Amino acid sequence: MTKTEKALLMRRRNQLNRHQGANFEELIKSACEYYRGRGVADIEKTPEEMKPLKNMGAGRFVAVYVKKAQADFKGFLRGGRAVNFEAKHTDTPRMEQDRVTPEQAERLERAFTYGAAAFVVCSFSGRDFFRVPWEVWRSMRALYGHKYMTVQEAEPFRVPIGGPGVLLFLEGLEERKC
Repeated sequence: MTKTEKALLMRRRNQLNRHQGANFEELIKSACEYYRGRGVADIEKTPEEMKPLKNMGAGRFVAVYVKKAQADFKGFLRGGRAVNFEAKHTDTPRMEQDRVTPEQAERLERAFTYGAAAFVVCSFSGRDFFRVPWEVWRSMRALYGHKYMTVQEAEPFRVPIGGPGVLLFLEGLEERKC
């Protein structure tokens, strides 16, 4: 395979990964609407901060994403408990711990310390979904002997899909009584 062919193949894989990651986030957003509509939780996607580089006029500009330190999704459960989580997708047989950046890990750790529901919602190939508690995610090496998680290791954290196609990632999180 030539250098150009390899570059084109890599570009195509990256496009596919971005598309699948976006689909996964849309699935989560739909579930957030489902939970909001039922009075279970109010959770929103955290907007990605952008730094404008050039004003193009007419409300258009050239910008770059600023490295974020916030969780992908934030909100609260009925009863007032905060929720912070990351959404991570992979098409490989394992989810690497370093998919959560140090800044995101720091945010999730702080949320966990203050009593929030903190976790990572994982998608393996868009077919298997898991809600991995933050205390498990951060301890992968101690728990599994390596800094990644396979589908088999994630099995205790499987998230059911409800009808019609709703990712029920909050099931089992208990409402805190004040």
